[in-house]
Amino acid sequence: RRKADFLGQWVLLYFGFTHCPDVCPDELEKLSRAVELLEADAALPPLQPLFVTVDPERDDVAAVARYVRDFHPRLLGLTGSPEQVRAAGGAYRVYARAGPKDEDGDYIVDHTVVIYLLGPDGLFLDYYGRGKTPAQIADSVRRHMQTYEPLPD
Repeated sequence: RRKADFLGQWVLLYFGFTHCPDVCPDELEKLSRAVELLEADAALPPLQPLFVTVDPERDDVAAVARYVRDFHPRLLGLTGSPEQVRAAGGAYRVYARAGPKDEDGDYIVDHTVVIYLLGPDGLFLDYYGRGKTPAQIADSVRRHMQTYEPLPD
């Protein structure tokens, strides 16, 4: 997938990893709930929830597909080569660094914890940190949708 695949769509984007014990599931639940709140308003355009792994070494297509099923039914999960994942994260200034491996070879990835809002033109419009509630995110996205004006050609 490429950024161009999402042109014309509103996107809520989160970078994380499937082995994340707490923060990623919490943030994806929050993102999913915000999408549900917005879906309740038929006057608003649809919103595409999107998850991109920061751990391509462990998060192959199958692992990401299994992981996103636990959240919103339309949550799309993406992975790629380490280079592709680094480039995607770099485009949003996402920090991600794998920690030391334990005796079982498991590790945690320290990463930026932010939900990004992209407009239909694919441009970044806003971000939501850990302190935002689903209702606050939904209210902000709603305001952006209602006041959005595409850039002139």
